[in-house]
Amino acid sequence: MNQILNHENLQPTTGFADLGIGATLLKAATASGMTEPKPIQREAIPHFLAGRDILGVAQTGSGKTAAFSLPILAKILGLGTKRRPRTARALILVPTRELAVQIEKVVRDLAKGAHVSTALVLGGVSRHSQIKRMAQGVDILIATPGRLTDLVREGQVILSETTWLVLDEADRMLDMGFINDVRRIAKATHPARQTALFSATMPKEIEALAASLLREPVRVEVSPQGTTAAEIRQSVVMARTKQKRKLLSEMLADGKMEQVIVFARTKHGADRVTKDLERDGFEAAVIHGNKSQNARQRALNDFREGAVRILVATDIAARGIDVPGISHVVNFDLPDEAESYVHRIGRTGRNGAKGEAITLCDPGEVSKLRQVERVIRKRLPISRDITNEADPAPLPRSASPEKPVRESAAGRPERKGEVKRARSKPPRSRRNRRRGQKGGAQSPASRAA
Repeated sequence: MNQILNHENLQPTTGFADLGIGATLLKAATASGMTEPKPIQREAIPHFLAGRDILGVAQTGSGKTAAFSLPILAKILGLGTKRRPRTARALILVPTRELAVQIEKVVRDLAKGAHVSTALVLGGVSRHSQIKRMAQGVDILIATPGRLTDLVREGQVILSETTWLVLDEADRMLDMGFINDVRRIAKATHPARQTALFSATMPKEIEALAASLLREPVRVEVSPQGTTAAEIRQSVVMARTKQKRKLLSEMLADGKMEQVIVFARTKHGADRVTKDLERDGFEAAVIHGNKSQNARQRALNDFREGAVRILVATDIAARGIDVPGISHVVNFDLPDEAESYVHRIGRTGRNGAKGEAITLCDPGEVSKLRQVERVIRKRLPISRDITNEADPAPLPRSASPEKPVRESAAGRPERKGEVKRARSKPPRSRRNRRRGQKGGAQSPASRAA
């Protein structure tokens, strides 16, 4: 049976040193701003260091990455630097590229001053550079299931010596259809591996996956599934879909919205919201699955560095974006999967900071709103209802300077349809009549020749 722990029942610690973390890692953790362990870290790290499998349930932004990275690094530091080609001592498997990049950065920060090598294996970027990086072997490999499965099948990555396996955001891997890849990857690792599975939600399918991969795990649960951070102020604005564009622009004009992520339901919707924002005079970056990895990373870097204050994204960015100072999350559309709401709004209010999440809800989305409320186990307050207000005046299609208006021969402005008709070819029947008038009617025989 799983051993279930609750952080209120544990003796408090004064720092990471009490958890068994050595001086080198302590120094790097302090330099990264980590002085006191969070509940998930306080519970998971000692058991990980003791060699136990971990089943961790914690809300997004709770510090899960350090909870598994610090003990893995501590164990690797005791092994020396010799590695076999194409192998990885530890594997951290994640559902999205953004999360992989984010975790690798945390691992590198925590490993500063230690001789620990890392590698990223993910789709959307050059395979050659990843194969080259793995050629000498690495200590910690952070990967997405699809690309890793390909490289393992080709023999470019060997997992038989991987003795630590972490599955992060396992429920998202289930949603994205990666579970079979996950099982194959896990089967390829060392039979005596130590495994940790972390997730913000724990549906039955993930419980079954955990049962098949973990051996007598300690279950660490620091908050009920679906719990949102208390620091996040949540509200709903009822607005019809055609009112949302103007409403969003009015909201973003408020200087209090310093750094904002706007979530759209679809890729096409994210592009449309971005274009509308630009037409309304706002600069925004966009991330979704149709963008190349380089484009996605460039947009994320611009957002993180403050070059743009608005990032429009699909749920691909609901996990893995850890940008300090995100003041607001706006749900332009409600998600299809209610659990995604928890991850979306978890981009703000991180590490104890204040944040605000605003959901724009069309009357046709009320059923999705109710599903969200069931997941988070509370009713979201409606701060405003504009569904009965007059329709907004049409917004300009472009914020760029108006182009000069072409005039017809009669001196009046030409309409778009008139210009098009003037340039288009006459109907085929009329062209045939013209040919007949110029050269006479052609017989079938002459047409065949």
